[in-house]
Formats: sequence, structure tokens, C-alpha cells
Amino acid sequence: MSARSAVLSALLGSHPPRLPARHLVRIGALFGVAEGTVRVALSRMVAAGDLVQENGFYTLSPRLVERQARQDESRDPHVRPWDGTWEVAVVTAERRAPADRAALRHAMTALRLAELREGTWMRPANLVRPAWPEVVTAQCTLIDGRPHGDPTPLLWDLDGWAAEARRLEGALERVEGLADGLAEGFLVSAAVLRHLLADPLLPPELLPAGWPGAQLRARYDAFDARYREVLLRHLAG
Repeated sequence: MSARSAVLSALLGSHPPRLPARHLVRIGALFGVAEGTVRVALSRMVAAGDLVQENGFYTLSPRLVERQARQDESRDPHVRPWDGTWEVAVVTAERRAPADRAALRHAMTALRLAELREGTWMRPANLVRPAWPEVVTAQCTLIDGRPHGDPTPLLWDLDGWAAEARRLEGALERVEGLADGLAEGFLVSAAVLRHLLADPLLPPELLPAGWPGAQLRARYDAFDARYREVLLRHLAG
């Protein structure tokens, strides 16, 4: 794990996302990253607008606080009963700049919509969330509808997500049994959080039997509570 990745993972997993430099240095040391290398990475991340530094503490920038909010939502998703309606966003804006295209793709991924074909994004309307962001409404026409067939297999690789979730469950179980597993636990924790961000959060009606999403969340929550106690003792020491 690079110094930058270690710093980001540590802050994204902290509430509030604020840690002293000495703690970030000790986290880097878990992966053999020298103190000087961590401090150089911190300076570069401040210059790039990823972090804010004040009185020896480093805090995530507003952009990355938004990413942390998505990460938290993936651990405890806010869903509502599904009535069969799908949300569809069709790109209708003309002559879009590359930056606008990239911003829309980023927003759609964050909103957990998938692209059926170029310029057509959709998902079941089962998530509780605020109004559509401006980057979407400025480029798309929004439609609520009901497909004649189930487009889920065309939008998401559910078998692949489930297989990786079960592998990560096994990794959590394995690392819990290690007497000195701080570094591996850190890596597994980061991998689980990344994977939960990729969960499409579909309604039960569209999920295959034995879907491991809830089970992975429950196992990770239990692991995270214990791991953070051990990690905080290590950092304080």
C-alpha cells in the first residue's frame, strides 16, 4: 500500500475524518513506508486539495468528505419498498465537453445507476436520496418507467459481486484469527469498503437467492468495531 493510499484509507474510515500526522505516520509504518515518505505524501495531498492541514492535524477535503458519505451509505443503505418502477436517465444534451461527460459518469456511478447503452442509465427506484444533482439534470432527461423484461443481467454482474463478497467474508474471518494482523486487517477493511461501494443495492425482488450483501455488512461491522479498538491502541502507543 502506498503512502497516499494508507492516508486516504485511514481518514475515510475515521469519524470525524481528522487525524494527527503522527498517527498517519504510524499507519504508514505498518506497510514499511518511511516517515519522510508519509510526510511528503501529506504535503502533496494538501497541495492537490485532497487534505486540509491545521495545527498538526489532517482532514479530508469537502470532495473527499462526500466520498466518505457514500462509503458510509454503502455500509448502512437507505432503501425503500420497491413498487416495480425504474429510474431512467437519457442523455439529451448536445455537444458535451469531455469534462462534462466525465462528471456525469462519475455522478451516475455514485448514484448507483448502470449504463444500459451509451447515454442511457437506469436502476430500480428503491433508494432514498435527495434531488438529482445538477450535473445530471443539465445533461439528461429523467424518466420513471417499467421495462417489459428484467434488464438487471444487462446492467450488473451480480454473480461476480457475490463471489467477491464471499471471498472477503473469508478474508475477514482469517484476519480476525491473526495475533498480529494490523496491516492485513487494514488492507482487508479497505477492500471490503471498496466492494460495498460497488453494491448496486437492488431490491430483494431482483437479487439472486443467497445474496451475501447483508451478511458481509454485518460481519464487517463486527470486525470493524474490534479492529478499530486494536488500531487505536497501536496508534496511541
